[in-house]
Amino acid sequence: MPDLFAGVTDAPIDLNGVKVYSGWLNRRQQESMSAELHSVQAAAPFRRYETPGGRKMSVQMTAAGDVGWITDREGYRYTEHYADSDRWPDIPVSVLDVWRSVSGEDRDPDSCLVNFYGEGTRMGLHQDKDEVDFSWPVVSISLGDEALFRVGGQSRRAPTQSRWLRSGDVAVLAGDARLAFHGIDRIKFESSDLLPDGGRINLTLRMAH
Repeated sequence: MPDLFAGVTDAPIDLNGVKVYSGWLNRRQQESMSAELHSVQAAAPFRRYETPGGRKMSVQMTAAGDVGWITDREGYRYTEHYADSDRWPDIPVSVLDVWRSVSGEDRDPDSCLVNFYGEGTRMGLHQDKDEVDFSWPVVSISLGDEALFRVGGQSRRAPTQSRWLRSGDVAVLAGDARLAFHGIDRIKFESSDLLPDGGRINLTLRMAH
């Protein structure tokens, strides 16, 4: 198989310990990945989940892999089923290729969260801590509109750094930054023409179990 990333030579940008690979995916690769995600969305359509406190999230979510992340009045958790009996769709090969290239791990992830950010949406500062083992990295892929990514430390009061993520950027949360608080303050709606109706798709690859 050809090395799709052979031309990427720039060192990653350090954002409070999070490695950001700017322009990791070129336009052709972004279009191919976006097309593959159509099958994921068809099998498991996006939902707006409710937090345990009863608040509807502005971001729409779905997932692929052995397990997917959900939230409702019962709490945050991973589940093997999208619906009562439906399994989550497989993680697209193009998405797995990114994990295999930047994670430094031999084992493939068992979960890929797919978040859609429409106009006016955001994601508050949070930690990814519903996984069993925090020694595994989290790999994040950005497609579509630019998003202001904010990263802090392992406490909410730690200083933060921000950077605009563009379509094709990849971020890796690992080591001391694995449990860093992070979030999306806002997106520049229609700053990219990758997605026909605008918006941003963010994929996060994880080892949940």
